[in-house]
Amino acid sequence: MNNYKMLIQYDGSRYKGWQRLGNGENTIQGKIEHVLSEMVGRPIEIIGCSRTDAGVHAFAQIANFKLEEQLPVEEIQAYLHKYLPNDISVVQVEEIHERFHARYNAKAKTYVYKIWNEQHTNPFMRKYSMHVTEKLDIAKMKQAARHFVGKHDFTAFSNAKSKKKSMVREIYAIEIIKEGSFIYIRVKGDGFLYNMVRKIVATLIEVGNETRSEATIPEMIASKDRSVVTSLADAAGLHLEHVEF
Repeated sequence: MNNYKMLIQYDGSRYKGWQRLGNGENTIQGKIEHVLSEMVGRPIEIIGCSRTDAGVHAFAQIANFKLEEQLPVEEIQAYLHKYLPNDISVVQVEEIHERFHARYNAKAKTYVYKIWNEQHTNPFMRKYSMHVTEKLDIAKMKQAARHFVGKHDFTAFSNAKSKKKSMVREIYAIEIIKEGSFIYIRVKGDGFLYNMVRKIVATLIEVGNETRSEATIPEMIASKDRSVVTSLADAAGLHLEHVEF
């Protein structure tokens, strides 16, 4: 079998997330699989490194698929460019060793969350950021972020849809940067549970607007109780930024 690796970018605004859940579902995976299947005349399944939620975007989703025949990567990429909708772009296609698996071989993933922190809306970024009107205290948010770094059981910061056997994940770093009216929260880890990044961001926002004390975060993590985290940051602000293999 010939194994092909793809670098994919997409605007997730009008999709129900990455993962194909059934026939007729409007998903990124489903759209790409349909085009590839049309190209070779039989069903093709692709494997993505991250199952992004509905409305979440990607600068660098990685996926792979296998073909019995060997096709030039230029031919595959040209076909995808021609038939995919313009909010999904396969930036690169390359042949890779047969054992490469986009999900299992990923060593680290980085997500960046964008916040527009002004009283007025930003009509040009409403699909790509979360609008927070209260001024956020960046220093307090940075202090609070330190509690998430390291290896923890993140059950409290997951959704009931998380079916993983282990809820333990390691966060390598959280970086919070303010540039003008934007706040960027960059989270790097070995992997993430369903809704985990959005729940972490929501908690940091609560610390930033002083509706939550950072001292409560270790207790929240230790509780392993989903009911203690009730806030979820908007999907629009979340972007898969980078994947390491």
